[in-house]
Amino acid sequence: MSSLLRSLNPLAVARGDDLPDAVRIDGHTLSRSDILGAAGALARRIGGAERLAVLAAPTATTVIAVVGCLLAGVTVVPVPPDSGPAEREHILRDSGAQAWLGDAPDEPGLPVVPVRLHARDWHSHPEPDPSRTAFVLYTSGTTGAPKGVLLSRRAIAAGIDALAEAWDWTERDTLVHGLPLFHVHGLILGVLGPLRVGSRLIHTGRPTPEAYAQAHGTLYFGVPTVWSRVVEDEESAKALSGARLLVSGSAPLPVPVFERLRELTGLTPIERYGMSETMLTLSTRVDGERRPGWVGTPVRGVETRLRDEHGNDVPHDGESIGGLQVRGPMLFDGYLNRPDATAAAWTPDGWFVTGDVAAIDPGGFHRIVGRESTDLIKSGGFRVGAGEIETVLLGDPSVREVAVVGVPDDDLGQRIVAFVVPAPDGPAVDPGALIELVARQLSVHKRPREVRVVDTLPRNAMGKVQKKQLLT
Repeated sequence: MSSLLRSLNPLAVARGDDLPDAVRIDGHTLSRSDILGAAGALARRIGGAERLAVLAAPTATTVIAVVGCLLAGVTVVPVPPDSGPAEREHILRDSGAQAWLGDAPDEPGLPVVPVRLHARDWHSHPEPDPSRTAFVLYTSGTTGAPKGVLLSRRAIAAGIDALAEAWDWTERDTLVHGLPLFHVHGLILGVLGPLRVGSRLIHTGRPTPEAYAQAHGTLYFGVPTVWSRVVEDEESAKALSGARLLVSGSAPLPVPVFERLRELTGLTPIERYGMSETMLTLSTRVDGERRPGWVGTPVRGVETRLRDEHGNDVPHDGESIGGLQVRGPMLFDGYLNRPDATAAAWTPDGWFVTGDVAAIDPGGFHRIVGRESTDLIKSGGFRVGAGEIETVLLGDPSVREVAVVGVPDDDLGQRIVAFVVPAPDGPAVDPGALIELVARQLSVHKRPREVRVVDTLPRNAMGKVQKKQLLT
């Protein structure tokens, strides 16, 4: 039995260490023995396969498919259920997936292996090598075709354990979330995390405030969009006051949402940072400071550093920004079929180049400014982080959402432009007043030269704003 999923130890389950409601998802309640028996039956049928695609909808079938692959030592290729034909074809072709496991699209293009939820097999399975690739997770493809990120069993175990230590996550917890199951946040942390730690999991299907309030969990995962909706529903927000931790990630949590969550629930949110290639490397801690706009310190085993465009050290003064580089035991093994991209992602001395821009204060607290490609704006000879401008603008009652970008400019190099979604119940947006607000709170050279009012911001499935689409 895979030690990656410690709570499914067959000997312990056989001795009665079962959990009747280990996972609740899509109308199904699965005990540990349900998961172990069904996944064990599946593992016997797929043993010898190399890579299998899973249409990663939030269902019991997906849970059993993933656990069955992990038992058998088969690599899982999660496919977003809403992916279009071109993206799906790229993932299948690039990954070399041999079949669909469980549900499949109307035109599968590959054989389909059914997943039987009520099948049972209790035979033991040899433990796969920790270095074996557990998942090929495809990136969002914002800079070209999605790349397949190779995550080993060893890296996943290290990543989950580091967070369990930082958050005091134990078998006493009940995790609640409604996140997609084809990324690190929802699948690896949100499904494998509970199965490794031994806590219960309630997947709400959709991450609505009502569903979160009704789950009565102790630990909640959400992206900023989820938490923004929660604080707009005061009754649901107050129902979360019995929880232990509210965790936000995948994008920066606006400071006003952070403060409103604390006001309504009595809980100060945990913020953390990571990406498909690194899993989670930074987080605020259950026993430490939680500062709005900051994502905390390195988790166990992780080191970080900042470099400028010339490769020089950037001081840890809380203000100077530089390219964030990390190393640690939970990092990926490279990009599938992309030795060029793999080589480019690492420095000669073994640090992963995240592509994100950050600041670090003297105490080691990290603030993520954003992506170097879209959030580091070079305007009039100054290096400006879009994130700090967005934080100021979000503090204005007329602003619900905002994205700041650098638009090419013949004179300045890049002109700072803010795209603003008005607050539904707030005052009318006054572009001039917003520009003056930034000039007053930050500095004149950081002010937007233009404010554009829009109905919505383009986002991907994880709630991240797609700024490149604003530049087209």
